Amino acid sequence: MRPLSLFGLERSRELAQRVAARLEIALARHEEREFEDGEHKARPLDDVRGHDAYVLHGLYGEDGASGNDKLCRLLFFCGALKDAGARCVTAVVPYLCYARKDRRTKPRDPIITRYVAAMFEALGIDRVIALEVHNLAAFENAFRIPTVRIEAAPLFARHFAGQLRGESVVAVSPDAGGAKRAEQFRRAFEELAAAAAGSAYMEKYRSSGVVSGEILAGEVGGRTAVIIDDLISTGGTLVRAAKACRAAGAARVFAAAAHGLFIGGAAELLAEPALDGLVVTDTVPPFRLAPGIAPGRLAVLDSSEAIAEAILACHGGG
Repeated sequence: MRPLSLFGLERSRELAQRVAARLEIALARHEEREFEDGEHKARPLDDVRGHDAYVLHGLYGEDGASGNDKLCRLLFFCGALKDAGARCVTAVVPYLCYARKDRRTKPRDPIITRYVAAMFEALGIDRVIALEVHNLAAFENAFRIPTVRIEAAPLFARHFAGQLRGESVVAVSPDAGGAKRAEQFRRAFEELAAAAAGSAYMEKYRSSGVVSGEILAGEVGGRTAVIIDDLISTGGTLVRAAKACRAAGAARVFAAAAHGLFIGGAAELLAEPALDGLVVTDTVPPFRLAPGIAPGRLAVLDSSEAIAEAILACHGGG
């Protein structure tokens, strides 16, 4: 088996270190330099010739580093690894930027997910690993190289199986397109909790930024509803679904999303009385939330074990 090297680029180093600890290896050394005109370079300091090289970098935007900037840094560093003789280079992107722009919704719309994929392919990157992409079929079809999607459903199921043991639970998708994601959670929850769970989903239409649709399909009355989504932006979709569940008689309502962007009205989301709690993973640190906001209402789950398992599976040919 080829040697394995794991790199964690700046701003994603903390998560990369936890993944390395799960793999029982040290992070490979690299150097990143900034230039006065805003350009940058990165190079490996350890020999990677003949190695399976994995580069972890979350492509979310934050102060001082947009998603575009992080994407360039990841691509350039992966290119440097190929030039340095790495046998196989895998980009590990817990959060993949532009994953939501995967189809045309208006005439002459761009399909940016495909353009991003083309850049990965042009640099000679051999594989992409991402956690809970927006649309699995679009993600797989956009890339001409192997892709791995890590499901967030097992993480959420493990969390809620202990917290909601003995309660009647229903998995709710906030729109019809996310029904498979909610179903994955429902099955994982049933297996861990050894109890049956129901399914429900919200009607949702979006046009020019305006969301409509009020029908809630499925029985939630007297039950604990767990709303499952891939990401939280402003939180409007989750609030809408939570209020619908409450109106339909749900006893308690929780929400879980893989990526917590928390843009705009996220503070109001955590204070929303229709929600009893919110769960996200650490693919995007909750840096946009004020310290101490809504104590006890937000849980952040560690994704490092799931990422490490995906890396080991790929490295071992699984």
